[in-house]
Amino acid sequence: MRLLLVEDSARLAELLGETVREAGWRLDAVTSIADAEAALALSEHDLVLLDLGLPDGNGLDLLRTIRRQHKDLPVLVITARGSIEERIEGLDAGADDYLVKPFHHREFLARCRAMLRRSPTALQPVLECGGLRFDPATAELSCDGVPVPLPPRERALVELLMRDAGRVVQKRKLELTLSEFGEEMTANALELAVSRLRKKLQPLPTRANLVTVRGVGYMLQAEA
Repeated sequence: MRLLLVEDSARLAELLGETVREAGWRLDAVTSIADAEAALALSEHDLVLLDLGLPDGNGLDLLRTIRRQHKDLPVLVITARGSIEERIEGLDAGADDYLVKPFHHREFLARCRAMLRRSPTALQPVLECGGLRFDPATAELSCDGVPVPLPPRERALVELLMRDAGRVVQKRKLELTLSEFGEEMTANALELAVSRLRKKLQPLPTRANLVTVRGVGYMLQAEA
């Protein structure tokens, strides 16, 4: 799952970023309407988290643009504008949900999960390779029914490899997909993530091998 956060408060963006990544989702964070429009044109997202008080305009204008151009993309408004009139205006402009600051991070996550459950990515079937099982709806990995806890980057990596299980996934594709705005996944960082993932999978009865295809990429392959 890839989320787009449009929020000009650096502190709140940092806190929400930690919460989102711990949930196993990737996050692109921008601070303006112009940057949000560029992000939406550049990458596909599963959910937009939208503040309304932005430095280059009213977030409601961006919301209306999203509804015209990406009609099925869910939008959660996160704002200090909490009057009933403002909530109605936001929902009528196209928001799928409306959360007033300050809010508890658990409620924020619950609302995100509820919206992401309806996304095309969440509706995809559970991924399996050998004894490994990954549920896109919950971003949870298990091995023979036992949960396998992983940090966010390794969780995203194993999902990408399982989506193409049995086929080589090019390094550049992994680097681009795992990158976030302002934090590019380098070749060295990818190698480190693969090494850590391999060490965590080795003791488990995965019945799958994480194979390095030198100079090309990586492959998760079920044992014969």
